[in-house]
Amino acid sequence: MTFPKLIIGDLVAKVPIIQGGMGIGVSLSSLAAAVANQGGVGVIAAAGIGVCGPNDDLGYLESSINTLRDEIRKAKEASKGVLGVNIMVALTNFADMVRTSISEGIDIILSGAGLPLDLPKYLKEGVNTKLVPIISSAKAARIICKRWLTRYNMLPDAFVVEGPLAGGHLGFSAEQLDDPRYSLEKIIPEVVEAVSLFERENGIKIPVIAAGGIYTGADILEFLKLGAAGVQMGTRFVATHECDANIEFKKAYVNAKEEDLIIINSPIGLPGRAIRNDFIESIQKGLKKPFKCPYHCISSCNCTDSPYCIAMALSNARKGKLKGGFAFAGQNAYRVDQIISVRELIESLEEEFDRATGQLKG
Repeated sequence: MTFPKLIIGDLVAKVPIIQGGMGIGVSLSSLAAAVANQGGVGVIAAAGIGVCGPNDDLGYLESSINTLRDEIRKAKEASKGVLGVNIMVALTNFADMVRTSISEGIDIILSGAGLPLDLPKYLKEGVNTKLVPIISSAKAARIICKRWLTRYNMLPDAFVVEGPLAGGHLGFSAEQLDDPRYSLEKIIPEVVEAVSLFERENGIKIPVIAAGGIYTGADILEFLKLGAAGVQMGTRFVATHECDANIEFKKAYVNAKEEDLIIINSPIGLPGRAIRNDFIESIQKGLKKPFKCPYHCISSCNCTDSPYCIAMALSNARKGKLKGGFAFAGQNAYRVDQIISVRELIESLEEEFDRATGQLKG
């Protein structure tokens, strides 16, 4: 027994795992290429990529375009597998990031943190980039399908459905995070059912991919049984040698205890899951971190009254400077106990999947 393939249109990933896009430089070409080489979908995150490249003198906008272009090209040189770019709708340079990804021939654009209602308008004839919204409800799936059909005569190539146990910014209110009605196990079948109507009426397949809190191969099997075609995993890929973040960032995962995983109020107006540290505790005590906004990178960010700059905090952490920032992480980050290679991770997940499948048959 081996993993089933993940098929998105004419794209085939041998492993049904999309590596989560982790912004401000945590998932760039090194991690994306490594995942793609193991048969999964490797993903570069566009959020804050302008602070990750060597082009600081160009200004944030131009640096973002150049760095994203460079990272896509490096990933393509290092892998012939399936590659994607994660582009948050809330990015103020969303259009630049989408156009750059498409012009570089990226296989997939994944887009959440808002509904990507107009994403298809960037496609030109002959472009084969797959468009995959990231959502958190069946309602969102229906809204996007109807909008895309009406305006662009097309449907999403797949959906990623992110539940409340994910890391980083979450598409739920603080009250919904612990409400069983919003658990990923409940949302996945609802989205699968909602999407099936559009599949039948239009004669196409729209795979649904489960995300948020998925940790083991047995977890993957569970969501495939619920109707998902694959899973997206972010936290597991941070503690890999190939992850683009500094070793100190990875150690924050290895050293985290369960009680260290907390929900914070982000300056961009969403709850976020992070690993508690001194920086977060000082913010929670009401202290402000003086900063000058380098660029209003997220449209919903209240950068004038915020106690700190979220982009700077995450960038510092990614560089290993945890005194000046913090690490976003999924609810299960405390279970990470070592840093391994992407190959070792994928192989262990497949072994767990096979074991769970055997127990199911037994």
